[in-house]
Amino acid sequence: MATAPTTELTLASRAGAYVALTKPDVSLLVLMTTGAGFYMGSRGPVDWLRLAHTVFGTMLIAAGTAALNHYIERESDRYMRRTASRPLPSGVLKPNEALVFGVGLAVVLGVVTCLSYLLAYTPLKKRTVWATFVGAFPGAVPPMIGWAAATGSLDRGAWVLFAILFLWQFPHFHAIAWMYRDDYSRAGILMLPVVDRDGTRTFRQIILTSIGLIGVGLLPSLLGLTGVLYFFGALVVSTGLLQVCLWAASSKSNVRAKWLMHATVLHIPLLLGLMMYDKVAR
Repeated sequence: MATAPTTELTLASRAGAYVALTKPDVSLLVLMTTGAGFYMGSRGPVDWLRLAHTVFGTMLIAAGTAALNHYIERESDRYMRRTASRPLPSGVLKPNEALVFGVGLAVVLGVVTCLSYLLAYTPLKKRTVWATFVGAFPGAVPPMIGWAAATGSLDRGAWVLFAILFLWQFPHFHAIAWMYRDDYSRAGILMLPVVDRDGTRTFRQIILTSIGLIGVGLLPSLLGLTGVLYFFGALVVSTGLLQVCLWAASSKSNVRAKWLMHATVLHIPLLLGLMMYDKVAR
């Protein structure tokens, strides 16, 4: 009787660890953008069954890639406060368990996207600050997957969604990297804030990509994919994000970088929600 609670706790801890391997916050963003891509690409009534299949398949790709990323970076994660409690550094799971789990999920489909992340972005993180730029490419693919599943093609609408998500990643990930620049330095990961100690280059990139995001974010209306409501809504939402970027850049404090990170997390669902709400029927 005395060992039952311990066993139950162990099982619960391991189950939670497997969920943590999938990086639920990142995977949720992937699923959301994939669904938005499918919805925007659909002509006529939305095929909800195909949408569900597309989102489920993409979920397996995202979860598997995240688990394999945990496996590859398990040593670096030990040196960072933000990642030291992850399942592998903490010892809740063994490396081979994460490897089998990740391969089992990711092998279903999307191998090219998965490998481009693991074989390009992940190794480059310890070699060059350009890793964030490289990683932004596979990071922006999910809405294109959704669009292609709905239309069978990748026309200009798919590329607009790609561009929006591509640019959005820079203020988001640079804000996180600025907050944890000391952790990244200890782990030997060359995020831009690690080598840019005064933050000049980091916040310049944040501001420039946010400005670009305003322009690219208006393209759905200019291309006839959405109406005037989205146009002005996107202008307000993206300009608001730029204001937060400028505010964060004015002091470059960790506190303001954290607020910027929260602003980016709020920005993308608002933008995609407006886009889907004001979609022009085709």
